[in-house]
Amino acid sequence: EQCRLIDALIAEARSGRSRVMVLRGEPGIGKSALMQYAAETGPDFHVARADGVESEMELPYAAVHQLCRPMLDHLDRLPEPQAAALRIAFGLRAGPPPDRFLVSLAVLSLLSGQAESQPLLCLIDDAQWLDQASAQTLAFVARRLYGESVAFLVGIRDGDETDPFAGLPEVNLTGLADVDARTLLMSAIPGKLDGQVSERIVAESAGNPLALLELPHGWSAEGLAGGFGLPQSVPVRDRVEASFRRRIATLPAPTRMLLLVAAADPQGDLALLWRAASDLGIGFDAAAPAEREGLVSIGARVAFRHPLVRSAIYRTAPVADRQNVHRALAGATDAARDPDRRAWHRAQSASGPDEDIAAELEQSAARAKARGGLAAAGTVEPVAAAGR
Repeated sequence: EQCRLIDALIAEARSGRSRVMVLRGEPGIGKSALMQYAAETGPDFHVARADGVESEMELPYAAVHQLCRPMLDHLDRLPEPQAAALRIAFGLRAGPPPDRFLVSLAVLSLLSGQAESQPLLCLIDDAQWLDQASAQTLAFVARRLYGESVAFLVGIRDGDETDPFAGLPEVNLTGLADVDARTLLMSAIPGKLDGQVSERIVAESAGNPLALLELPHGWSAEGLAGGFGLPQSVPVRDRVEASFRRRIATLPAPTRMLLLVAAADPQGDLALLWRAASDLGIGFDAAAPAEREGLVSIGARVAFRHPLVRSAIYRTAPVADRQNVHRALAGATDAARDPDRRAWHRAQSASGPDEDIAAELEQSAARAKARGGLAAAGTVEPVAAAGR
């Protein structure tokens, strides 16, 4: 049913009528899978993506920059006030804090211009983790798309009380029906599965597809075959994340450290990953076990199977390892091109007050204000003060 709705969304945009859809649901319910389906359904579309990441919530316009970065060579086609506002917001030029209305109009114009020559599919996943400036801008754009051949898909978790996408056309995703849940479960288990165990997994997963695929990883072959020693019932998110933690724990130490480097910086920048990994003495061969386990894909960019993989890696790691990884990432980040990200990595690597890092954070807050990211500046400034 949901795929049919996405088919219709793609068809409408292809015919010149922009459409917006917000996919809501718990972690693992299928939002990202439906977005991937949309990308595969529209091979004639230009695809622009932005993924919300917790660690970027303090960086103003981070998600908008992620979405628009491939289109920035078209900035000169925008009206000058809009182009100037977007350049300041993205830190491409200096100037007074940009008017947010102009920034939002600029993004709308940029997407509309991109769609003139080729239909455009915008995929905004994990929107609950968007920085505030990006969330407001993208919601503004979504409400003003009409005849631009743009398909705009947003994936967001349930329970976000400050959801800027409220009121837009939405689809609430719920669990699979029992019959479909059993089919998916059996497709993921090569051996014998006891009937009572099957029913237990289906019941505990509440039809959540990711849970159905991951819960069996935490059980022994004997448990799957006969139902002995089954785990106690806990929330699906916790069970899935615990399954990922168990799988991560079996990996070699260099592989776990490489995954931690990738989890600590959400850009997915391959060059940055390997610069930081080299500083930590990690070789290229460390990636293979994690890829074989299906936890991460390292191609042109680094992509985790699911956001819960990233959180499981980061939460499991010892504090000292996290600090070492952030220190390496700070050293690998270009201070001239991305000073704010470097400052945040340095702050995460600190084990106590540091005047140097506090000064960098204050400068980061000042740059956030200059770009119009007042909420981000308000987050950074107390951290800088505490760093003294």
